[in-house]
Amino acid sequence: MRFGMVMDYATVWDNCLQTIRKNVPTQSFRTWFEPIKPVRLQDQALTIQVPNKFFYEWLEEHYVSLLKMTIRKELGDHGRLEYQILMSSNGNGNGHGPKAKPGSEEKSNEDHLGPGMIDMGNIKNPFVIPGIKKLKIDPQLNANYTFATYIEGDCNRLARSAGQAIAKNPGGTSFNPLVIFGDVGLGKTHLAHAVGNEVLERFPNKTVLYVSSEKFTNQIIQSIKNNAVNDFVNFYQLVDVLIVDDIQFLANKQKTQEIFFHIFNQLHQNNRQIILTSDRAPKDLDGMEERLISRFKWGLSADLQAPDLETRMAILEAKMNREGVEISQDVTEFICYNIKNNIRELEGVLVSLIAQSSLNRREIDVDLAKMVVKNFVTEINKEITVEFIQKLVAEHFSVAVEKLQGKTRKRQVVIARQLSMYLAKNLTDKSLKAIGETFGGRDHSTVIYSCKTVQDLMETDAIFKDTVVELEKKIRMSLNDK
Repeated sequence: MRFGMVMDYATVWDNCLQTIRKNVPTQSFRTWFEPIKPVRLQDQALTIQVPNKFFYEWLEEHYVSLLKMTIRKELGDHGRLEYQILMSSNGNGNGHGPKAKPGSEEKSNEDHLGPGMIDMGNIKNPFVIPGIKKLKIDPQLNANYTFATYIEGDCNRLARSAGQAIAKNPGGTSFNPLVIFGDVGLGKTHLAHAVGNEVLERFPNKTVLYVSSEKFTNQIIQSIKNNAVNDFVNFYQLVDVLIVDDIQFLANKQKTQEIFFHIFNQLHQNNRQIILTSDRAPKDLDGMEERLISRFKWGLSADLQAPDLETRMAILEAKMNREGVEISQDVTEFICYNIKNNIRELEGVLVSLIAQSSLNRREIDVDLAKMVVKNFVTEINKEITVEFIQKLVAEHFSVAVEKLQGKTRKRQVVIARQLSMYLAKNLTDKSLKAIGETFGGRDHSTVIYSCKTVQDLMETDAIFKDTVVELEKKIRMSLNDK
């Protein structure tokens, strides 16, 4: 512990977080460290509370060295970290929730039915023609939405890992319910379907059902109209894995929420798996009953963030492989630099590119990509200017733009100036004379000499060549950020 200071557990953990924040990506910090709560500090041991066992195991596997370093920094060489795993009364690690009664789940009928079959008895099925017994329930899943086609990145790793754990043991993990939330087009529905498809692959006798909140609401309206609410509720209580998409649309629908509340309780008590998607975190769901929000928090709420460039590239390349098309790296990089916040749009651009290429018999190049992308984002066709090149190169070499235009002969400035001229010649339609004018009134022969110098350096210095390639790429792709 720091000499001369007596710190409480909250202060120690807050100091640790300040160090951790500097050493992990922002998304990872929000996902893995913000939910942790300090509990006590005793004998140089800081106890922290984590939501569940999966959370603890992830920290130990991925961040044990960082945690050890930060704890010893605060508490000394003998400082150590202890965990308190938040457990529920039913032992599932939810922290809340009623305990399932022994023997309360009746399995006898299901044991004698085929894959995906449940004994409907006289219960009406809202998805098909009523009154049919021993019916194979259509899970309403998209077979193309699988884990194999769901690219993992920092933006979705927690949600994807939780989904895979559920698929191996539906209803038997601490992630019940699993609430997947995030902005439009980030893959919430894809992931929810992937879990459902994986469950059916592993457990053919399980009954999986996907339903949008809109369809769920319409079914309730029809059941009320037909005086068949009990049949509706009983049907849903027979499902092993229930996936409800866009739960936020249940807001301000009091009767729908009341019925869903009872279905949720029965499924959860009987260890049936519930998966929900939403465009916001449970705590931010306006117009939702507090008792429902409380239950949504029983399991795991996993947010999906906008994918980084590498993940967007991987998503696009995977889509290209599925479509059986080849596109140059320049084109894919251009697309991924400009479509940043919506995976659906990213895939939409690719489909549009393929269609434009096929219909107009054009090669897929950067010019065609610009034409397509401008329908998805604004200001994509900005002209590359010499001034813009100067600014980016100056930032890269940590020199002032004015020095590129001045007379200083310091090596770093000279290299930056020559490289700026080289890029200006290759990336703009300016004449050599016009380029020279923007560099303090230099003549065209200086520009020619600079370009030749850069070319020679690229042939003899691999690191310098990489720098040139990276800067050229950044200039081409970064315009939409400016």
